[in-house]
Amino acid sequence: MSRNKRIVIVGAGYGGVHAAKLLNRKLKKEEGVEITLIDKKPYHTLVTDLHEVAGARLEPDSVCVYLHKIFAGKKVNVITDEVEKVDYEMQLVIGKAGQYGYDYLIIAVGSEPCDFGVPGVFEYGFTVGSLESATKTREHIEEMFRKASVEEDVEKRKKLLTFVVAGAGFTGIETAGELAEWTRDLCTKYHIDRGDVKVMVVEALGNILPNLNQKLAAKAFKYLTKQGVKILTNCAITEVNEGYVVLKDGNRIETKTLIWTCGVQGNRCAENFGLELNKRYRIQTNEYMQAAGKENVYVIGDVAYCEHEGKPAPQVVETALQTAETAVHNIIADMNGDSKKPFKPNYHGFMVSLGSRYAVAELMGVSLSGFLAMAMKHLVNMHYLFGVAGLNAVLSYIMHEFFEIKGNRSLLGGHVAARMPILWLVCLRIYVGALWLIEGISKIQQGWLNPSKIFIISTSDVSGATAKAGEAANTVQTVQPLLKQPPAVYKWFMDTFVAPHAFVFQAMVVMTEVAIGLALIAGLFTVLASAGSIFLALNFILSAMADKSILWYIFAAIALMGGAGRACGLDYYVIPWIKNWWARTPFARKTYLYVS
Repeated sequence: MSRNKRIVIVGAGYGGVHAAKLLNRKLKKEEGVEITLIDKKPYHTLVTDLHEVAGARLEPDSVCVYLHKIFAGKKVNVITDEVEKVDYEMQLVIGKAGQYGYDYLIIAVGSEPCDFGVPGVFEYGFTVGSLESATKTREHIEEMFRKASVEEDVEKRKKLLTFVVAGAGFTGIETAGELAEWTRDLCTKYHIDRGDVKVMVVEALGNILPNLNQKLAAKAFKYLTKQGVKILTNCAITEVNEGYVVLKDGNRIETKTLIWTCGVQGNRCAENFGLELNKRYRIQTNEYMQAAGKENVYVIGDVAYCEHEGKPAPQVVETALQTAETAVHNIIADMNGDSKKPFKPNYHGFMVSLGSRYAVAELMGVSLSGFLAMAMKHLVNMHYLFGVAGLNAVLSYIMHEFFEIKGNRSLLGGHVAARMPILWLVCLRIYVGALWLIEGISKIQQGWLNPSKIFIISTSDVSGATAKAGEAANTVQTVQPLLKQPPAVYKWFMDTFVAPHAFVFQAMVVMTEVAIGLALIAGLFTVLASAGSIFLALNFILSAMADKSILWYIFAAIALMGGAGRACGLDYYVIPWIKNWWARTPFARKTYLYVS
């Protein structure tokens, strides 16, 4: 492979990030290869979740994955800059903040909403195509409820509470599903009758979700209708004004809210790159994803126009990922002098959520709907996030989608999102800690720290918390154990490892009980102390010397893991300090396992 190659990627969308990660993986051992990713924003946006932001199911920051987290410890230079043009003769990418030389260039600037020439769409309408626009839409919708709550004029109030979604493709239907749920919560918040709110979908074609099979589309139609969404098909919008939209048949819908989701076009900044454009600002490419007339310039994702079997590649996430793979393969092939491969799409299916609990999906020819389809959507999202930013991103997704949601808007309802003031756990924490501390002190008084007295073998580590041990090694057992005798594996472990070092293990039991007691009382490392409590309790059960009362310790410890140390405890101060320290360590940056 020839050395000193500079690869520049413009755009940190799905395609750009995937291309950068692939190049890093394949070229990380190659000396002299520089990979640079440029985007005007410091984060990668999960565009497919923006409808959840617009519908207030997710907070805006939950759909942002910062690039420094994605590429920490990787052979990728991340630059925040807005690219203005490209000098192909000098092989320079020119941005507002600097210039970047390249030997290979990948353009992945994505797409933006397209108004298809309908006047007033961007002047008076709203979109969900970017984080900023989705957030603006969200704020506007709640503002309409706020105004309606004090509006006395019936007609004005009706207009404020009418929400029109233009387009019944994936984004439009998903947005309508979110609105159907959120508006119920807003009605409660602002004391508005649910019957006064109208959510509508207006579609120019004769059916919704044209990329799905008719059976799934019909299920989606039925579900949305049941949720109170009115769907109008064969009904094109011809004009958008500040207080109404005009339909093709001349009728008007009085509304202050039009959310436009009728389709996308290539990002308009593609005009600045001086390349051949096809329809709607998409850059023309050949089958190898090379820009027309530029062998070392590749175009991927929504901004690329590439036909396969006579049809243009759809502007969906799988296209972005697969065109990125094609471009990366061909760049490396060119560097090695190998043959290139053409882009051959292989789509696995489509998934559409209709709110938080229902979805329809077509995956590899299998049709799914309801709970199972929604579960698959979550699994696919987590799989993608794990590949992008590791375990931390997956854990953040789980927290946002299940544990931090409001209004019971998750696949599991509000069960795992229910909260209780951790102050109520303080008494339980101190009580359990006191029991362990008393038990440890009792063992010390009995002589468990005296090497000449060995209790651990004859009592099999039994804790006084469940069965009081006498001072003599042959104390008679008076409790009814959960197990009649220790399991064979546990007995082998005791005979093989514990018996030869009986005093060491005996002292460890005592010191562990004291440490757990002190930690729980102080509220320090409460999660670890609770885990230790569970470990000791399980150990006593396996020793066949613990009765059913030991289970109380286990379930109490599980409850204490829910942040009990942050109320009137040292964890309130210590844990944040540890998180900040951990995030700065090289290991955390390389493995993405730091806590954000």
